[in-house]
Amino acid sequence: MNAAVIWFIVGLVLFLLEFAVPGLILFFFAVGAWVVAFLTLFLNWSLDAQLFMFLGCSILSVLLFRKWLKNLMYARKQPSEVIEDEFVGKTALAETLIAPGKNGRVEFNGVSWDASSTDTIDKGDQVVITGNDSILLFVKSIKSS
Repeated sequence: MNAAVIWFIVGLVLFLLEFAVPGLILFFFAVGAWVVAFLTLFLNWSLDAQLFMFLGCSILSVLLFRKWLKNLMYARKQPSEVIEDEFVGKTALAETLIAPGKNGRVEFNGVSWDASSTDTIDKGDQVVITGNDSILLFVKSIKSS
């Protein structure tokens, strides 16, 4: 199999993995693989040179374009606004004891989150999400409502 085809397939796999692994990193490694695929069509490089070019292009593109592209893609809403829109008012389950001044954890939609409350909440209690600070959810006991 031609080296250009192999690099193209590697790029395609990395590009598709970007949808499964958030973070906008694998996309740039896919770009690096596609650059090498294109260049190997015209140049007969050793494997070492191909790998060097792949890593160089990938890392350079991450450093130069990741922040700009991420801001472009997520410019509409800040992460905390997204969490508020999707979570506030929904119920979750306390995984640990949560007390004033003692954060705990809650389970919401199958994901464990750090949580804080002004109420004392026992493990296993239902809570309602009232807000957030980054990835810390503020919750309130349903019993005290």
